[in-house]
Amino acid sequence: MSQSGILINQPVTSLKVAPYCFTSIIISCSPASLAKLARYSKGPQFQVHIEHAVVHQHHHTKGLVPFVTLFHWDLPQALQDEYEGFLSPNIINDFQDYAELCFKEFGDRVNHWITLNEPHSYSMGTEPYMASHNQLLAHAAAVKIYRTNYQASQNGSIGITLNCHWFLPFSNDTLDHQAAQRALDFMFGWFMQPMTTEEYPLSMVSFVGNRLPKFTREQSKILTGSFDFIGVNYYTSNYAANIPHSNNDTSKSTYFKDTHVNLTKNGMDELNDPTLSLEEALSDTYRIDYFYRHLYYISSAIKHGVKVQGYFAWSLLDNFEWIAGYTMRFGINFVDYKDNLKKTP
Repeated sequence: MSQSGILINQPVTSLKVAPYCFTSIIISCSPASLAKLARYSKGPQFQVHIEHAVVHQHHHTKGLVPFVTLFHWDLPQALQDEYEGFLSPNIINDFQDYAELCFKEFGDRVNHWITLNEPHSYSMGTEPYMASHNQLLAHAAAVKIYRTNYQASQNGSIGITLNCHWFLPFSNDTLDHQAAQRALDFMFGWFMQPMTTEEYPLSMVSFVGNRLPKFTREQSKILTGSFDFIGVNYYTSNYAANIPHSNNDTSKSTYFKDTHVNLTKNGMDELNDPTLSLEEALSDTYRIDYFYRHLYYISSAIKHGVKVQGYFAWSLLDNFEWIAGYTMRFGINFVDYKDNLKKTP
């Protein structure tokens, strides 16, 4: 299964790759299409793109199943200027309205929705705890409106995509083992635990203190269980070592118990080397080995009872990689930037 964070502007079949690469694809929408914010956006243009990507490709390409991500960090500047975006609770109702517009307009063709992509990454700024808090509440509001008004008639599912590294203890010391668990708490549990236990991880409560916002009872009720599946974006592992003055026992935390999981982003990058010939660039030994090993252990996890429902390779195509631009390549299809963006498997 392949994933792309770009809107498709050509038939998928023109890439001439095996059909299994397109069993599932993720398409990102922009809240700028929200009807009430039309004065700030290019809503009609957005609709043309999403209609083309979802409708035409879905009907003309065998096996294509769209997973649509509602928010991939592209907040309308108008909302940032008006009330500082996700730093304000005002975003919750606006995001709910935007999500409902998408459910209403595209729900007859889209059966799999992802509310947010990597809220942890998006929150890394001046007020990460407040931004994350409001993202969780916006997610919950979107899920509630979907389940109340659309899920039964559209027979779809909705979830959220979280990113996380795996953390290994730097040594066999018990404190390093606890440090590895704390690292998971601060990256994955930060979002997963409120959706399962109504509260932030105890390690976060202890370390962050009053900077960590609190959920009201009603908010916790709406947030708990607000997913049909969890998407996980994962790339690599890191070591974690204990820092003195930590006395938190976090060794008993666990996630994924009886949870449906989609590995929504998994891949490795390589430096874009323009001196390589096409033949040399297509010698993808390391990436093939990377995917082989990850898929092997995903298969093992499934055999041990983990409910993995899907796997998405990042990425379908070489693309613009945020601050790295075009200097890095993640694609399972090579894009020749010097030859009219010609694509080669």
